[in-house]
Amino acid sequence: MSEQVRLLIADDQAMIRAGLRLVVETSGAPIVVVGEAADGVEAVAAARRLRPDVLVMDIAMPRLDGVAAARQLLADPRPPRIVMLTMFDTDEHLHAALRLGVSGFLLKVSPPEQLVDAVRVAAAGDALIDPAVTTRVIASFAAQPGPEPAPELDALTPRERDVLELLARGLANAEIGDRLAVGEATVRTHVSRVFQKLGLRDRVQAVVYGYESGLVRPGDR
Repeated sequence: MSEQVRLLIADDQAMIRAGLRLVVETSGAPIVVVGEAADGVEAVAAARRLRPDVLVMDIAMPRLDGVAAARQLLADPRPPRIVMLTMFDTDEHLHAALRLGVSGFLLKVSPPEQLVDAVRVAAAGDALIDPAVTTRVIASFAAQPGPEPAPELDALTPRERDVLELLARGLANAEIGDRLAVGEATVRTHVSRVFQKLGLRDRVQAVVYGYESGLVRPGDR
């Protein structure tokens, strides 16, 4: 990735695209908008042509929705990091995008600075998930039978299991450190080991895995 983050914006509403571009270009962050797309087909073509570092993409678009477009791009050898925008059309779309391994999920009503943060975090190789999205995931899992703990969890140390549980609940590294009374650098080390042992790429996948594995159950304290 270059020092300046190359960003592609995909949304079927021209005013939304213009607003997102304005937010980025007036933020002072080292982000340059290299292109726009009005639907999923254009987003896939533009991403493969322009090679952006990050693609911010609406989940509900004509011709090819954001989930289908993300699925195509994430199968490429060098895909962009993808941050999805949503108004929460359906949980089905939300879960599908999370399981694909997108690098972030933001509500369209999120504060402008959160968009800039999500782009920078994604470009750096991590992920940002809106707390409201985490809440929605928890609520949807609450309506499903709780699974038995996955055997892969046995590879984790007790402290790594604690870290994964707090990750799945949406806590940042600093908050995890406060809960466990350890430094943020120690938390980053634990997070890295959890990802390596479980084959997880980032926090978004950790949220999904935490609930699907049975480590975290809605309502647990």
